Amino acid sequence: MSTDGGQDLGVTKSKEHETGEWYAEVVQKAELASYGPDRMGGFIVTRPRGYALWERLQSELDGWFKQTGVDNAYFPLFVPESFLEREKDVVEGFNPEVAWVTHGGEEELDERLAVRPTSESIIAPYIAQWVRSHRDLPMRLNQWCSVVRWEATETTPFFRTKEFLWQEGHTAHATDAGAWAETLTRLDQYAKLYEDVLAMPALRGAKPEHDKFPGAKTTTTVETLMPDGKSVQAATSHHLGTSFGEAFDITYTDEDEDERTCHTTSWGVSWRALGALIMTHSDDQGLVVPPALAPEQVVIVPIWRGENRDAVLDYAGEIAADLREAGLRVELDDRDERNPGFKFNEWELKGVPLRLEVGPQEVEAGTATAVHRPDGESHEIDVDGVAAAVRDALDTVHETLYDAAAETLSENVREADSRAEILGTVGQHGGYVATPWCGSEACEAPIKEEIAAEIVAVPLDAPTEADGPGERVTAAHDESDTCALCDDPAETTAYFARTY
Repeated sequence: MSTDGGQDLGVTKSKEHETGEWYAEVVQKAELASYGPDRMGGFIVTRPRGYALWERLQSELDGWFKQTGVDNAYFPLFVPESFLEREKDVVEGFNPEVAWVTHGGEEELDERLAVRPTSESIIAPYIAQWVRSHRDLPMRLNQWCSVVRWEATETTPFFRTKEFLWQEGHTAHATDAGAWAETLTRLDQYAKLYEDVLAMPALRGAKPEHDKFPGAKTTTTVETLMPDGKSVQAATSHHLGTSFGEAFDITYTDEDEDERTCHTTSWGVSWRALGALIMTHSDDQGLVVPPALAPEQVVIVPIWRGENRDAVLDYAGEIAADLREAGLRVELDDRDERNPGFKFNEWELKGVPLRLEVGPQEVEAGTATAVHRPDGESHEIDVDGVAAAVRDALDTVHETLYDAAAETLSENVREADSRAEILGTVGQHGGYVATPWCGSEACEAPIKEEIAAEIVAVPLDAPTEADGPGERVTAAHDESDTCALCDDPAETTAYFARTY
């Protein structure tokens, strides 16, 4: 199908065979984003539909943060170089990523200002000012903002751009146990975001020692598996211990009036979540969006001939009003200049989870034909109690999306006991390969060099009976195992995967 301008409306690339080109086409044709100016490679313009997805994600997550004692704040976009220098005692490696401001108007600045690559070095000094006593703890702050990391060369909308949107939380606690509990609370909220909102199973674990956030005691991670077998680091939550407290003099007086150093955390999720969403659920017809996140949850397409136009439109309008009154997000597509087939394809391209078709037969029968976006399943619903029927259909859509993603994950976690097995399994199948590991970074290096796979997670804790498939990274070795890459005893299980 073509637009008036002669350009193809539908997706022309194959998700299976031309994944990168397909992804870029979906992002643009579903009106999520456009590429930035030619002289600004690596930047995107987020269009209203794309930003609406981010706003709904933000709304869900922000509500959970506030229910657990987090206050939103906002800190300056620019970070003085001297502030970043203080962070060097803890974090090294940001310098290649930093964009610097050297002039204000025509005047050269006395001190360079970094465009924030992250905000520890601007937030920590203020937490140090605001915390005085144990009564001020815990302090939980979060900001929604953008950051700039200039090192990105091969960029992909939402997955990797030089500027990206995210939230970053920063907290201070009196005890190590309090900081660890905070770390896990945020990790679980991120997993809930992926599972309940984005309809994607979340693999929770920890980063290996050599890949944790610099200065952290432990970096925990949510990993999600894409249909092409690559893993996405979907969110991270860092238990920082006292490293940042010591670097920025974040202290408090305890009940005995003794001065103590605070234990801190930081945690964040970026719009990479949108990239993972698009890659996981969408298909060769276009975007697929879970109901909780969709800008329009339902589109109503009236189908009429000249003599019954008014009756069909009135009927469709009544259904739309009932659904909106029930709090559902509804679009009534009553355009005269487009035929129903065009409308079906356009709304499928844009990812609306549920389509209601109404024509003269539905008017006479008091029904509507509901069509699910993920799989084209259709069924009749009665307009008496239409809101409840539509909610049930939307729940089914979410379950269908989640089950498909969970099946992909379940089928793509494999075990390997040797270097050859790791190389062969990742190379042939992709996905996660669990293997006994001694804990040495040197054992990861040859795998990374040969097939660009790395250790994305190690077990965070033992699974419980309540944990579903993929909810926790689980160990695959026992005490008698040796590392699959050397002869030393295995300390843990490493999960290798190629990554975005």
